[in-house]
Amino acid sequence: MERIAPGAAEARIIGIESLEQEARGVGRWQGKTIFVEGALPGERVEFSPYRRKPAYEFARLSRILHESPQRVVPRCPHFGVCGGCSLQHFEARAQVAAKQRILEDALWHIGRVKPEHVLPAIYGPAWEYRQRARLAVRNVPKKGGVLVGFHERSSSYVADMTSCQVLPERISSLLPRLRELVSGLSVRDRLPQIEVACGENVDVLVLRILQPLNAADEQRLRGFSDANHVVLYLQPGGPESAEPFHPVPAPELAYNLPAFGLSMRFGPTEFTQVNAAVNRVLVSRAVGLLRAQAGERVADMFCGLGNFSLAIARGGANVVGFEGTATLIARATRNAEANDLAGLCRFVRADLYRQAEAALAADGPFDRMLVDPPRDGAIELIKALREPLPKRIVYVSCNPATLARDSGVLVQVLGYRLEAAGVVNMFPHTAHVESIAVFQR
Repeated sequence: MERIAPGAAEARIIGIESLEQEARGVGRWQGKTIFVEGALPGERVEFSPYRRKPAYEFARLSRILHESPQRVVPRCPHFGVCGGCSLQHFEARAQVAAKQRILEDALWHIGRVKPEHVLPAIYGPAWEYRQRARLAVRNVPKKGGVLVGFHERSSSYVADMTSCQVLPERISSLLPRLRELVSGLSVRDRLPQIEVACGENVDVLVLRILQPLNAADEQRLRGFSDANHVVLYLQPGGPESAEPFHPVPAPELAYNLPAFGLSMRFGPTEFTQVNAAVNRVLVSRAVGLLRAQAGERVADMFCGLGNFSLAIARGGANVVGFEGTATLIARATRNAEANDLAGLCRFVRADLYRQAEAALAADGPFDRMLVDPPRDGAIELIKALREPLPKRIVYVSCNPATLARDSGVLVQVLGYRLEAAGVVNMFPHTAHVESIAVFQR
């Protein structure tokens, strides 16, 4: 790969046709694909390349010659430096349309499949939507002391930010106070991260500490917790080491799924969706598409703490949830018990990347299946499917490329139809594409 020194390449002009998965504008110039940071579809721009390969180049936006009518003024003063958002300059509805195109392009170019129907996009609040976040912390004397925020774009540096438009305002307003708090701790150089977890009635901050606190630190933290109405946890090791610090006992985190009468409890370092409002719509959409009937056997693959499992069981189906993490299996079991669904839900620990065939053999067959894998997708699970196959599969994805790959196998090898697919705007103002697809035999 050739790197181009600043100013060494002459600026050039192209039209931008689309966005790619990292939110760069895509155009063509002299047979090459050009990825231009900050450019939007429909724009004509002047660009300067900074890195190139034989078939494509990465470039910076030098000047906009024709501006998209969907370009807007970013709401956040830190946009462009902070790496938390990449699309605040693009009108919110246009972002979703671009993500739909990314999804459909991936399905066709990678999986060679097209949905029979495009599902209406799932929307939610465009601002103050993040109920989960990992904030980096770094003591930088040259920048005035401790910084707390997201990383700068394409950098390991921490952005110098005092507010965040996608965090709830009550959490955004804590950023300056967190900087002051950490500055006064003896462990200011040994506290690399603060994790935020917001529930229905409580907000938790998990402080990752790499050395013990002294008595003055502990007093300072208790005062911060009481003054700002947040629960503090300390995490000296991995996520499983996080324990309440103040107050103790700590109130439990929970989110609600009102359409199903469910309250889902979770730990502050356990996986939940970052956007609670969109998650409520997503669960309802997934359950509706699955069409499980009372008495049917349904598998919930990569079930986590039971986000979909309990909603499916509420309709009378018998659900078996599979998950590789013991703590999440225990959490899902407790959630089923707390919501009076233990008789319809059972949770099995299984590594679906290595043990999918054994898990299916031991607990199958299933009438229907819901799949919600990590970014790597579910190819090992799909390859392990055997007759009798589930007649209907709903696949929730956080990566269009792996969804497309897995869709190709489901359709071309296992004989499913891709009945429908659509995007879920879980992360407004970012290039992240969440989606949902339904397959029918």
